[in-house]
Amino acid sequence: MTDAAVGAVTRGTTAARRLRRVDRWLFAAHPGVVRRPSLVVVDLGFGERPTTTIELAGQLRRINPTARVVGLDISVDRVVAAQRFAGPGLEFAVGGFELGGRRADIVRALNVLRQYDEADVLPSWLRIQSQLTPGGLLVEGTCAETGRLGSWVAVDETGPRTFTLAVDLAAPPSAVAARLPKALIHRNVPGEPIHRLLEELDAAWQTHAALRVFGRRQRFAASVRDLRTAGWPLVDGPGRWRRGEATFAWRAVMGVDH
Repeated sequence: MTDAAVGAVTRGTTAARRLRRVDRWLFAAHPGVVRRPSLVVVDLGFGERPTTTIELAGQLRRINPTARVVGLDISVDRVVAAQRFAGPGLEFAVGGFELGGRRADIVRALNVLRQYDEADVLPSWLRIQSQLTPGGLLVEGTCAETGRLGSWVAVDETGPRTFTLAVDLAAPPSAVAARLPKALIHRNVPGEPIHRLLEELDAAWQTHAALRVFGRRQRFAASVRDLRTAGWPLVDGPGRWRRGEATFAWRAVMGVDH
């Protein structure tokens, strides 16, 4: 670890296509940022193997050939081992929440803060925010090893903006509770908005059980539509819902206006 790197070495587990859902969401939800000329994307804490960093670079450069992806990890050994995968638009370096002093348009930090205390979340966000370019974005969250279940927060230079659930349609939506971001996972208790959201989503899922004959995607979309009718501030639409995803204004899950 270098003196400048801020953070702790992660457990480092990863798997091919683990982050495909968050990447697809990013490309669809923030196309203006993704298509910026000379885009700089930092993948923070790439782990024992840079599999998902390599995947991100390949997918991103098909959309934006000018993009440059930088895989950062605090572990010098991991960075050294990853150098053999470096190439046009893809590099690896030692760094933590300070991003190795880089300015970035997008920072992907999945499964990094999960091992930290809740009190560490805001300082970590703020440190990364200070390195974002104007209009830049931090995507921070947690997902299962298979990538089928997860959730994440989109944070810009002003603070957290949205919260996205990506559920496994083979189970009740509240199964995602085990993969909530660190900022929310300890708040999933009665009386907290995130707990109420998951309860209402499960209830709607049960209400629309008859729709399972048309497929789980239709059932989930109908469930999310019920939440919107109930006043939850959704910021996406049925096209995403049918993928088993739903994005809410952050202020609602933190109890500001719901």
